[in-house]
Amino acid sequence: MNNTKSFIRENLAVGFMLFALFLGAGNIIFPPLLGQQAGEHIFISMLGFLITGVGLPLIAIIAVAKNGGDLQVLASKVHPLFGIVFTSIVYLSIGPLFAIPRTAAVSYEIGVAPFLTEAMRDSWLPLFITSIIFFSITMYLAFNPTKLVDRIGKFLTPTLLIIISLLAVKSVITPMGQIGEAQGVYKTAAFSESFIQGYLTMDVLGALVFGIVIVQALRARGVTNSAQQVKIAIFSGIVAAIGLAFVYISLAYIGVTSTNAIGYYNDGGIIIAEAAKVLYGQAGSIILSATIILACITTAVGLLSANATFFAKNLPGVSYQAYLIIFTLFSLIISNFGLEDIIAYSLPILLAIYPVAIVLMVLALFANLFNHNPLVYSLALIATALVSIYDGLKKVGIEIPAYEKALSYLPFYEHNLGWLVPAIIGFAIGYIVYRSRK
Repeated sequence: MNNTKSFIRENLAVGFMLFALFLGAGNIIFPPLLGQQAGEHIFISMLGFLITGVGLPLIAIIAVAKNGGDLQVLASKVHPLFGIVFTSIVYLSIGPLFAIPRTAAVSYEIGVAPFLTEAMRDSWLPLFITSIIFFSITMYLAFNPTKLVDRIGKFLTPTLLIIISLLAVKSVITPMGQIGEAQGVYKTAAFSESFIQGYLTMDVLGALVFGIVIVQALRARGVTNSAQQVKIAIFSGIVAAIGLAFVYISLAYIGVTSTNAIGYYNDGGIIIAEAAKVLYGQAGSIILSATIILACITTAVGLLSANATFFAKNLPGVSYQAYLIIFTLFSLIISNFGLEDIIAYSLPILLAIYPVAIVLMVLALFANLFNHNPLVYSLALIATALVSIYDGLKKVGIEIPAYEKALSYLPFYEHNLGWLVPAIIGFAIGYIVYRSRK
Protein backbone atom coordinates (compact mmCIF):
# COMPACT_ATOMS: atom_id res chain seq x y z
CA MET A 1 0.00 0.00 0.00
CA ASN A 2 2.81 2.40 0.89
CA ASN A 3 4.51 1.63 -2.42
CA THR A 4 1.29 2.38 -4.28
CA LYS A 5 0.83 5.69 -2.46
CA SER A 6 4.44 6.61 -3.11
CA PHE A 7 4.09 5.77 -6.83
CA ILE A 8 0.96 7.91 -7.14
CA ARG A 9 2.50 10.84 -5.24
CA GLU A 10 5.73 10.80 -7.23
CA ASN A 11 4.11 10.56 -10.66
CA LEU A 12 0.96 12.62 -10.23
CA ALA A 13 2.83 15.66 -11.57
CA VAL A 14 3.59 13.78 -14.79
CA GLY A 15 -0.12 13.02 -15.17
CA PHE A 16 -0.97 16.67 -14.58
CA MET A 17 1.62 17.67 -17.18
CA LEU A 18 0.08 15.32 -19.74
CA PHE A 19 -3.41 16.61 -18.95
CA ALA A 20 -2.21 20.18 -19.40
CA LEU A 21 -0.60 19.33 -22.73
CA PHE A 22 -3.89 17.88 -23.96
CA LEU A 23 -6.08 20.69 -22.70
CA GLY A 24 -5.90 23.28 -25.44
CA ALA A 25 -8.12 25.58 -27.43
CA GLY A 26 -10.34 22.97 -29.07
CA ASN A 27 -10.90 21.12 -25.83
CA ILE A 28 -12.59 24.17 -24.37
CA ILE A 29 -14.56 25.61 -27.29
CA PHE A 30 -16.06 22.41 -28.77
CA PRO A 31 -17.82 20.80 -25.72
CA PRO A 32 -20.14 23.75 -25.01
CA LEU A 33 -21.09 23.86 -28.70
CA LEU A 34 -21.83 20.14 -28.59
CA GLY A 35 -23.93 20.68 -25.45
CA GLN A 36 -26.11 23.31 -27.09
CA GLN A 37 -26.62 21.31 -30.27
CA ALA A 38 -27.16 17.93 -28.58
CA GLY A 39 -29.93 19.15 -26.28
CA GLU A 40 -31.94 16.24 -24.87
CA HIS A 41 -29.53 13.82 -26.59
CA ILE A 42 -26.64 15.08 -24.48
CA PHE A 43 -25.89 11.71 -22.85
CA ILE A 44 -25.47 9.72 -26.07
CA SER A 45 -23.63 12.67 -27.60
CA MET A 46 -21.18 12.86 -24.73
CA LEU A 47 -20.55 9.13 -25.06
CA GLY A 48 -19.44 9.57 -28.67
CA PHE A 49 -17.35 12.64 -27.85
CA LEU A 50 -15.68 10.99 -24.86
CA ILE A 51 -14.68 8.00 -27.00
CA THR A 52 -12.69 10.15 -29.43
CA GLY A 53 -11.75 12.84 -26.89
CA VAL A 54 -10.77 10.65 -23.93
CA GLY A 55 -10.84 6.91 -24.63
CA LEU A 56 -8.87 6.87 -27.88
CA PRO A 57 -6.18 9.28 -26.62
CA LEU A 58 -5.66 7.03 -23.59
CA ILE A 59 -5.27 4.03 -25.90
CA ALA A 60 -2.81 6.05 -28.00
CA ILE A 61 -0.69 6.92 -24.95
CA ILE A 62 -0.52 3.25 -23.97
CA ALA A 63 0.26 2.09 -27.52
CA VAL A 64 3.04 4.65 -27.99
CA ALA A 65 4.48 4.02 -24.51
CA LYS A 66 4.77 0.32 -25.27
CA ASN A 67 6.88 1.26 -28.30
CA GLY A 68 9.36 3.43 -26.43
CA GLY A 69 7.31 6.63 -26.48
CA ASP A 70 8.16 7.27 -30.12
CA LEU A 71 5.45 7.44 -32.80
CA GLN A 72 8.02 6.89 -35.54
CA VAL A 73 9.09 3.57 -34.01
CA LEU A 74 5.48 2.51 -33.93
CA ALA A 75 4.67 3.66 -37.47
CA SER A 76 7.85 2.02 -38.82
CA LYS A 77 6.36 -1.35 -37.89
CA VAL A 78 4.29 -0.86 -41.04
CA HIS A 79 7.23 0.24 -43.22
CA PRO A 80 10.21 2.55 -42.59
CA LEU A 81 9.03 4.97 -45.28
CA PHE A 82 5.53 5.07 -43.81
CA GLY A 83 7.12 5.62 -40.42
CA ILE A 84 8.90 8.83 -41.38
CA VAL A 85 6.20 10.20 -43.75
CA PHE A 86 3.18 9.58 -41.54
CA THR A 87 4.95 10.72 -38.40
CA SER A 88 6.08 13.93 -40.09
CA ILE A 89 2.53 14.64 -41.27
CA VAL A 90 1.15 14.10 -37.77
CA TYR A 91 3.77 16.31 -36.14
CA LEU A 92 3.29 19.14 -38.63
CA SER A 93 -0.51 18.87 -38.41
CA ILE A 94 -0.66 19.24 -34.66
CA GLY A 95 2.35 21.54 -34.78
CA PRO A 96 3.14 24.64 -36.82
CA LEU A 97 0.57 24.03 -39.58
CA PHE A 98 -2.64 23.86 -37.54
CA ALA A 99 -2.74 23.23 -33.81
CA ILE A 100 -0.04 25.61 -32.55
CA PRO A 101 -1.31 28.62 -34.56
CA ARG A 102 -4.84 27.77 -33.38
CA THR A 103 -3.80 28.09 -29.75
CA ALA A 104 -2.66 31.67 -30.30
CA ALA A 105 -5.71 32.56 -32.41
CA VAL A 106 -8.11 31.21 -29.78
CA SER A 107 -6.22 33.00 -27.00
CA TYR A 108 -6.86 36.22 -28.87
CA GLU A 109 -10.47 35.57 -29.91
CA ILE A 110 -11.70 34.54 -26.45
CA GLY A 111 -9.05 35.77 -24.06
CA VAL A 112 -8.30 39.22 -25.51
CA ALA A 113 -10.86 40.36 -28.10
CA PRO A 114 -13.84 40.57 -25.68
CA PHE A 115 -12.02 43.35 -23.82
CA LEU A 116 -11.35 45.44 -26.95
CA THR A 117 -13.47 48.07 -28.63
CA GLU A 118 -15.13 47.22 -31.93
CA ALA A 119 -12.70 49.42 -33.83
CA MET A 120 -9.72 47.65 -32.28
CA ARG A 121 -11.17 44.22 -33.08
CA ASP A 122 -11.37 45.20 -36.75
CA SER A 123 -7.65 45.99 -36.79
CA TRP A 124 -4.92 43.42 -37.44
CA LEU A 125 -2.64 44.94 -34.78
CA PRO A 126 -4.17 43.46 -31.57
CA LEU A 127 -3.93 39.91 -32.93
CA PHE A 128 -0.37 40.53 -34.06
CA ILE A 129 0.68 41.89 -30.65
CA THR A 130 -1.12 39.07 -28.83
CA SER A 131 0.58 36.42 -30.95
CA ILE A 132 4.03 37.93 -30.30
CA ILE A 133 3.49 37.91 -26.53
CA PHE A 134 1.92 34.43 -26.64
CA PHE A 135 4.75 32.83 -28.59
CA SER A 136 7.44 34.60 -26.58
CA ILE A 137 6.09 32.89 -23.45
CA THR A 138 5.66 29.48 -25.06
CA MET A 139 9.13 29.51 -26.63
CA TYR A 140 10.70 30.41 -23.27
CA LEU A 141 8.93 27.50 -21.56
CA ALA A 142 9.73 25.05 -24.37
CA PHE A 143 13.46 25.91 -24.52
CA ASN A 144 14.11 23.50 -21.67
CA PRO A 145 11.62 20.62 -21.99
CA THR A 146 13.13 18.69 -19.06
CA LYS A 147 11.55 21.26 -16.74
CA LEU A 148 8.06 20.81 -18.15
CA VAL A 149 6.96 18.74 -15.15
CA ASP A 150 7.92 21.49 -12.70
CA ARG A 151 6.70 24.41 -14.77
CA ILE A 152 3.46 22.93 -16.07
CA GLY A 153 2.56 19.91 -13.95
CA LYS A 154 3.05 21.62 -10.60
CA PHE A 155 1.77 25.13 -11.29
CA LEU A 156 -0.21 25.79 -14.44
CA THR A 157 -2.38 22.67 -14.36
CA PRO A 158 -3.75 23.07 -10.81
CA THR A 159 -4.48 26.72 -11.60
CA LEU A 160 -6.26 25.68 -14.77
CA LEU A 161 -8.38 23.11 -12.95
CA ILE A 162 -9.39 25.65 -10.31
CA ILE A 163 -10.56 28.12 -12.94
CA ILE A 164 -12.61 25.52 -14.84
CA SER A 165 -14.04 24.20 -11.57
CA LEU A 166 -15.27 27.69 -10.67
CA LEU A 167 -17.29 27.83 -13.88
CA ALA A 168 -18.57 24.26 -13.54
CA VAL A 169 -19.61 24.51 -9.88
CA LYS A 170 -21.42 27.81 -10.40
CA SER A 171 -23.32 26.36 -13.37
CA VAL A 172 -24.54 23.49 -11.18
CA ILE A 173 -25.41 25.60 -8.13
CA THR A 174 -27.20 28.27 -10.18
CA PRO A 175 -28.05 26.64 -13.53
CA MET A 176 -28.83 28.99 -16.37
CA GLY A 177 -31.87 27.01 -17.47
CA GLN A 178 -33.29 23.66 -18.53
CA ILE A 179 -31.76 21.34 -21.11
CA GLY A 180 -32.53 22.65 -24.57
CA GLU A 181 -33.74 20.83 -27.68
CA ALA A 182 -31.47 18.93 -30.07
CA GLN A 183 -30.45 20.87 -33.18
CA GLY A 184 -29.72 19.81 -36.76
CA VAL A 185 -28.03 16.46 -37.27
CA TYR A 186 -28.05 15.80 -33.52
CA LYS A 187 -31.77 15.05 -33.79
CA THR A 188 -31.11 11.83 -35.70
CA ALA A 189 -27.37 11.05 -35.51
CA ALA A 190 -26.20 12.37 -32.15
CA PHE A 191 -23.62 9.63 -31.49
CA SER A 192 -21.86 9.60 -34.87
CA GLU A 193 -21.82 13.40 -35.13
CA SER A 194 -20.28 13.85 -31.68
CA PHE A 195 -17.78 11.08 -32.47
CA ILE A 196 -16.58 13.07 -35.48
CA GLN A 197 -16.57 16.31 -33.50
CA GLY A 198 -13.99 14.67 -31.26
CA TYR A 199 -11.58 14.81 -34.22
CA LEU A 200 -11.43 18.59 -33.88
CA THR A 201 -9.80 18.36 -30.45
CA MET A 202 -6.83 16.58 -32.14
CA ASP A 203 -6.38 14.62 -28.89
CA VAL A 204 -5.50 11.33 -30.61
CA LEU A 205 -2.84 12.98 -32.76
CA GLY A 206 -1.57 14.80 -29.68
CA ALA A 207 -1.38 11.57 -27.70
CA LEU A 208 0.74 9.98 -30.42
CA VAL A 209 3.41 12.67 -30.09
CA PHE A 210 3.22 13.55 -26.39
CA GLY A 211 4.74 10.17 -25.59
CA ILE A 212 8.18 11.49 -26.45
CA VAL A 213 7.70 14.45 -24.08
CA ILE A 214 6.78 12.07 -21.25
CA VAL A 215 9.79 9.85 -21.89
CA GLN A 216 12.08 12.90 -21.91
CA ALA A 217 10.67 14.13 -18.62
CA LEU A 218 11.06 10.69 -17.03
CA ARG A 219 14.64 10.32 -18.23
CA ALA A 220 15.43 13.72 -16.75
CA ARG A 221 14.17 12.38 -13.42
CA GLY A 222 16.40 9.31 -13.71
CA VAL A 223 13.72 6.84 -14.85
CA THR A 224 15.49 4.92 -17.63
CA ASN A 225 13.91 1.46 -17.28
CA SER A 226 11.51 0.97 -20.22
CA ALA A 227 9.04 -1.14 -18.26
CA GLN A 228 8.85 1.52 -15.56
CA GLN A 229 8.42 4.22 -18.19
CA VAL A 230 5.46 2.34 -19.67
CA LYS A 231 3.91 1.91 -16.23
CA ILE A 232 4.23 5.62 -15.43
CA ALA A 233 2.98 6.60 -18.90
CA ILE A 234 -0.16 4.47 -18.45
CA PHE A 235 -0.77 6.00 -15.02
CA SER A 236 -0.25 9.48 -16.47
CA GLY A 237 -2.67 8.69 -19.28
CA ILE A 238 -5.34 7.67 -16.78
CA VAL A 239 -4.83 10.89 -14.80
CA ALA A 240 -5.09 12.94 -17.99
CA ALA A 241 -8.17 11.02 -19.14
CA ILE A 242 -9.96 11.69 -15.85
CA GLY A 243 -9.10 15.38 -16.10
CA LEU A 244 -10.27 15.63 -19.71
CA ALA A 245 -13.53 13.83 -18.95
CA PHE A 246 -14.21 16.25 -16.09
CA VAL A 247 -13.56 19.27 -18.32
CA TYR A 248 -15.62 17.95 -21.25
CA ILE A 249 -18.62 16.98 -19.14
CA SER A 250 -18.52 20.27 -17.22
CA LEU A 251 -18.32 22.45 -20.33
CA ALA A 252 -20.95 20.41 -22.18
CA TYR A 253 -23.28 20.84 -19.18
CA ILE A 254 -22.73 24.58 -19.34
CA GLY A 255 -23.61 24.51 -23.03
CA VAL A 256 -26.70 22.31 -22.75
CA THR A 257 -28.22 24.47 -19.97
CA SER A 258 -27.31 27.83 -21.52
CA THR A 259 -29.86 28.20 -24.31
CA ASN A 260 -32.59 29.86 -22.21
CA ALA A 261 -30.15 32.49 -20.96
CA ILE A 262 -28.05 33.27 -24.04
CA GLY A 263 -29.77 31.64 -27.02
CA TYR A 264 -28.16 29.45 -29.70
CA TYR A 265 -24.76 30.09 -31.29
CA ASN A 266 -22.65 28.23 -33.85
CA ASP A 267 -19.40 29.15 -32.12
CA GLY A 268 -18.37 27.36 -28.94
CA GLY A 269 -16.15 30.26 -27.97
CA ILE A 270 -19.06 32.67 -27.97
CA ILE A 271 -21.19 30.19 -26.01
CA ILE A 272 -18.68 29.81 -23.21
CA ALA A 273 -17.94 33.54 -23.19
CA GLU A 274 -21.63 34.48 -22.90
CA ALA A 275 -22.22 31.75 -20.31
CA ALA A 276 -19.32 33.04 -18.21
CA LYS A 277 -20.87 36.50 -18.22
CA VAL A 278 -24.21 35.08 -17.04
CA LEU A 279 -22.55 33.02 -14.31
CA TYR A 280 -20.03 35.56 -13.01
CA GLY A 281 -20.68 38.87 -14.77
CA GLN A 282 -17.56 40.77 -15.83
CA ALA A 283 -15.53 38.56 -13.50
CA GLY A 284 -16.68 35.64 -15.64
CA SER A 285 -15.00 37.12 -18.68
CA ILE A 286 -11.75 37.49 -16.75
CA ILE A 287 -11.98 33.89 -15.48
CA LEU A 288 -12.65 32.63 -18.99
CA SER A 289 -9.79 34.69 -20.41
CA ALA A 290 -7.36 33.20 -17.88
CA THR A 291 -8.65 29.68 -18.61
CA ILE A 292 -8.21 29.96 -22.35
CA ILE A 293 -4.78 31.56 -22.23
CA LEU A 294 -3.39 29.04 -19.71
CA ALA A 295 -4.82 26.11 -21.66
CA CYS A 296 -3.43 27.36 -24.95
CA ILE A 297 0.02 28.13 -23.55
CA THR A 298 0.42 24.68 -22.02
CA THR A 299 -0.65 22.95 -25.23
CA ALA A 300 1.60 25.12 -27.40
CA VAL A 301 4.59 24.40 -25.16
CA GLY A 302 4.10 20.66 -25.49
CA LEU A 303 3.57 20.76 -29.24
CA LEU A 304 6.55 23.02 -29.90
CA SER A 305 8.80 20.83 -27.76
CA ALA A 306 7.61 17.61 -29.42
CA ASN A 307 8.01 18.98 -32.95
CA ALA A 308 11.47 20.42 -32.34
CA THR A 309 12.62 17.16 -30.71
CA PHE A 310 11.31 15.02 -33.58
CA PHE A 311 12.80 17.02 -36.43
CA ALA A 312 16.12 17.60 -34.64
CA LYS A 313 16.39 13.83 -34.33
CA ASN A 314 15.41 12.97 -37.92
CA LEU A 315 16.94 15.92 -39.75
CA PRO A 316 20.24 16.43 -37.92
CA GLY A 317 22.39 19.42 -38.55
CA VAL A 318 19.83 21.78 -37.10
CA SER A 319 19.62 22.00 -33.31
CA TYR A 320 16.55 21.60 -31.12
CA GLN A 321 16.71 25.28 -30.24
CA ALA A 322 16.89 26.29 -33.92
CA TYR A 323 13.87 24.19 -34.83
CA LEU A 324 12.05 25.69 -31.86
CA ILE A 325 12.66 29.19 -33.19
CA ILE A 326 11.69 28.23 -36.77
CA PHE A 327 8.42 26.57 -35.74
CA THR A 328 7.58 29.41 -33.37
CA LEU A 329 8.02 32.06 -36.07
CA PHE A 330 6.06 30.00 -38.62
CA SER A 331 3.22 29.46 -36.13
CA LEU A 332 3.18 33.17 -35.35
CA ILE A 333 2.67 33.97 -39.03
CA ILE A 334 -0.10 31.39 -39.53
CA SER A 335 -1.93 32.46 -36.35
CA ASN A 336 -2.42 35.93 -37.81
CA PHE A 337 -4.67 34.55 -40.55
CA GLY A 338 -7.32 34.21 -37.84
CA LEU A 339 -9.16 31.36 -36.12
CA GLU A 340 -11.86 30.83 -38.76
CA ASP A 341 -9.40 30.32 -41.62
CA ILE A 342 -7.17 28.03 -39.55
CA ILE A 343 -10.08 25.74 -38.68
CA ALA A 344 -11.34 25.77 -42.28
CA TYR A 345 -8.11 24.53 -43.85
CA SER A 346 -7.27 22.07 -41.06
CA LEU A 347 -10.51 20.05 -41.21
CA PRO A 348 -9.81 18.27 -44.56
CA ILE A 349 -6.42 17.10 -43.27
CA LEU A 350 -7.98 15.83 -40.05
CA LEU A 351 -10.63 13.87 -41.96
CA ALA A 352 -7.86 12.25 -44.01
CA ILE A 353 -5.35 11.31 -41.31
CA TYR A 354 -7.42 10.86 -38.13
CA PRO A 355 -8.92 7.47 -39.08
CA VAL A 356 -5.47 6.22 -40.13
CA ALA A 357 -4.08 7.27 -36.74
CA ILE A 358 -6.95 5.54 -34.91
CA VAL A 359 -6.51 2.27 -36.77
CA LEU A 360 -2.72 2.34 -36.33
CA MET A 361 -2.86 2.77 -32.57
CA VAL A 362 -5.60 0.14 -32.08
CA LEU A 363 -3.60 -2.37 -34.11
CA ALA A 364 -0.45 -1.52 -32.14
CA LEU A 365 -2.25 -2.12 -28.85
CA PHE A 366 -3.14 -5.67 -29.92
CA ALA A 367 -0.03 -6.29 -32.01
CA ASN A 368 0.92 -9.38 -29.97
CA LEU A 369 -1.85 -11.18 -31.85
CA PHE A 370 0.06 -10.85 -35.13
CA ASN A 371 3.59 -10.04 -33.95
CA HIS A 372 3.60 -6.58 -35.61
CA ASN A 373 3.31 -8.23 -39.01
CA PRO A 374 3.66 -5.47 -41.68
CA LEU A 375 1.08 -7.08 -43.97
CA VAL A 376 -1.61 -6.93 -41.30
CA TYR A 377 -0.84 -3.27 -40.65
CA SER A 378 -0.66 -2.41 -44.35
CA LEU A 379 -3.94 -3.95 -45.47
CA ALA A 380 -5.91 -2.38 -42.63
CA LEU A 381 -4.32 1.05 -43.09
CA ILE A 382 -4.61 1.07 -46.89
CA ALA A 383 -8.29 0.16 -46.67
CA THR A 384 -8.80 2.95 -44.15
CA ALA A 385 -6.90 5.53 -46.18
CA LEU A 386 -8.83 4.79 -49.37
CA VAL A 387 -11.93 6.13 -47.64
CA SER A 388 -10.53 8.74 -45.25
CA ILE A 389 -8.37 10.54 -47.83
CA TYR A 390 -11.38 10.83 -50.12
CA ASP A 391 -13.39 12.28 -47.21
CA GLY A 392 -10.71 14.95 -46.90
CA LEU A 393 -10.74 15.66 -50.63
CA LYS A 394 -14.52 16.05 -50.61
CA LYS A 395 -14.19 18.68 -47.92
CA VAL A 396 -12.21 20.86 -50.35
CA GLY A 397 -14.65 20.23 -53.20
CA ILE A 398 -12.85 17.42 -55.03
CA GLU A 399 -15.30 14.62 -55.86
CA ILE A 400 -15.16 11.58 -58.13
CA PRO A 401 -18.75 10.52 -58.95
CA ALA A 402 -18.02 6.83 -59.62
CA TYR A 403 -15.87 6.50 -56.50
CA GLU A 404 -18.44 8.39 -54.46
CA LYS A 405 -21.18 6.01 -55.58
CA ALA A 406 -19.09 2.95 -54.69
CA LEU A 407 -18.25 4.29 -51.24
CA SER A 408 -21.87 5.22 -50.57
CA TYR A 409 -22.67 1.51 -50.09
CA LEU A 410 -20.36 1.34 -47.09
CA PRO A 411 -22.03 1.20 -43.66
CA PHE A 412 -21.89 4.52 -41.78
CA TYR A 413 -20.48 6.34 -44.82
CA GLU A 414 -23.05 9.12 -44.53
CA HIS A 415 -21.74 9.73 -40.99
CA ASN A 416 -18.07 10.04 -42.12
CA LEU A 417 -17.35 6.64 -40.58
CA GLY A 418 -17.22 4.71 -43.85
CA TRP A 419 -13.59 3.78 -43.15
CA LEU A 420 -14.54 1.56 -40.20
CA VAL A 421 -15.71 -1.57 -42.04
CA PRO A 422 -12.90 -1.50 -44.66
CA ALA A 423 -10.38 -1.25 -41.82
CA ILE A 424 -11.87 -4.32 -40.15
CA ILE A 425 -11.95 -6.25 -43.43
CA GLY A 426 -8.35 -5.26 -44.23
CA PHE A 427 -7.21 -6.42 -40.81
CA ALA A 428 -9.14 -9.69 -41.10
CA ILE A 429 -7.60 -10.52 -44.49
CA GLY A 430 -4.12 -9.62 -43.27
CA TYR A 431 -4.54 -11.66 -40.10
CA ILE A 432 -5.80 -14.71 -42.01
CA VAL A 433 -2.81 -14.53 -44.38
CA TYR A 434 -0.46 -14.09 -41.41
CA ARG A 435 -1.88 -17.12 -39.62
CA SER A 436 -1.82 -19.26 -42.74
CA ARG A 437 1.82 -18.41 -43.44
CA LYS A 438 2.73 -19.03 -39.83
